[in-house]
Amino acid sequence: MENNIAIGLDIGTTKIVAMIGRKNEYGKVEILGIGRSKSLGVHRGVVNNITQTIQSIQAAVQEAEASSDHKIEEVTVGIAGQHIRSLQHSDYITRPDSETVIDEEDIVRLINQVHKLVMLPGEEIIHVLPQEYKVDGQAEIKEPIGMYGGRLEANFHVVVGQVSSIRNIGRCVKSSGLNLEGITLEPLASANAVLSQEEKEAGVALIDIGGGTTDLAVFKDGIIRHTAVIPFGGNVITEDIKEGCSIIEKQAELLKIKFGSAWPGENKDNEIVSIPGLRGREPKEITLKNLSKIIHARVVEIIEQVYVEIKNYGHEEQKKKLIAGIVLTGGGSQLKHLKQLVEYITGMDTRVGFPNEHLAGNSDDEVTSPLYATAVGLVMDGLKRHERKKAEEAAAQQQPIDEDDNAESEEDMPQDEHINQPKPERRSFLDKLTERVKDFLDNAE
Repeated sequence: MENNIAIGLDIGTTKIVAMIGRKNEYGKVEILGIGRSKSLGVHRGVVNNITQTIQSIQAAVQEAEASSDHKIEEVTVGIAGQHIRSLQHSDYITRPDSETVIDEEDIVRLINQVHKLVMLPGEEIIHVLPQEYKVDGQAEIKEPIGMYGGRLEANFHVVVGQVSSIRNIGRCVKSSGLNLEGITLEPLASANAVLSQEEKEAGVALIDIGGGTTDLAVFKDGIIRHTAVIPFGGNVITEDIKEGCSIIEKQAELLKIKFGSAWPGENKDNEIVSIPGLRGREPKEITLKNLSKIIHARVVEIIEQVYVEIKNYGHEEQKKKLIAGIVLTGGGSQLKHLKQLVEYITGMDTRVGFPNEHLAGNSDDEVTSPLYATAVGLVMDGLKRHERKKAEEAAAQQQPIDEDDNAESEEDMPQDEHINQPKPERRSFLDKLTERVKDFLDNAE
């Protein structure tokens, strides 16, 4: 596989997307090929039928290969699903020698300490994101490296998930004949694709309304502050239409996409859609007003749950205020008048996010649809991973490594560089998680 090409695999509840992309000379992402297939075997973001999921992944991958003339071997996969939850946690370490400055190893020690938190059975920490540090009680420190201090503490945003669900996704990828290159949290991937750096600084809540789940990621001061996965998405709206109008799912989905609106006020009483009856039965007549009432009721429920999570983050406090408001993305964000409804319920500025922030200018309209936000984000994540690998390899070639020094710290992180050399980024927990899942799958065969 060429080094500058990355593949994102978005395993969703309604669709599976394989997307191939590379960086062009302007640093933008160029999408070379895309494949999608109907997702069978995934429920609310969690795999519940391995065989069907494998078939769907293979179908999407083949289509992407055909449309791009590239062979897919490695993929970056997103994890979401109702088992993901997040919590806030503070922890501290006391440094043995406060005469030396705080370095990378102190931070790794502090982060490793968070990993000792006791979780519910079957749960594992996926992500540990430092929010802000305190050194000897001095608060609001963004970057403590290089400072003097005896006690280093930090607030952490800890994301927790069920390890079996993550392994199942790894299993599906591997059984589809692909290598797992990386695992990323889906709300993070979508956020990277549709948000600008300014929005993340100012404070913004990204709501990704998918088929089976709605993901939330809250950013402030450029750092992710809160994540949540709500186990409702576009599917429950379709389900309600199906029940409410006594029609089959396919018709309900089409009705929602073509005529659906989240705001019942605008439809006149006499606007009617006629739906062909099943084999020999009379056609059904449905008023658009009733249709949008059904949709409205469910959408309000979803948004209110998301709003509870935004309040949990604490956006009403002055310094946690989300100045950039809300960005909606995902397939569900294409519902007519959803923006107005979200603004009405939350009182926050809202826009629909398209993943064209980082895409090359000549990208296909299809690719820049909010439907593909997560897939684009996963491709970007894969490309970033390649760049990090290159940087690490370059750094490794530049320095002679002292053998015994190497022995103890190799697994934690790259060695402390000479000050003037470019420093490889700290390896994220998702990289470590990916390795753990890979090891598990290799040993489980």
